[in-house]
Amino acid sequence: MDATTLGAILACVGVLSGSVVAYIGKRGETANSLTDQVQEERDGLVRRLAEKDAQISALEQQRHDYLVRITQLEIENIRLGGNPNP
Repeated sequence: MDATTLGAILACVGVLSGSVVAYIGKRGETANSLTDQVQEERDGLVRRLAEKDAQISALEQQRHDYLVRITQLEIENIRLGGNPNP
């Protein structure tokens, strides 16, 4: 094998290995981009979940307040001589 052939083979190997490295690098970049998108979406969902939890807590407190008021009104009704089981 003469030097020209050997040089050509080494050049082809170099080009192919460079192409493989570039391909792998691009795939890694794409994976990082997808990971960033998933993390952003997850953060948004976590925020929405926290908002929903706060709404549920507020509604539970409102329900509790209503039940207390209903009980107070039932007691007042009985105190005024009304039917305890209307």
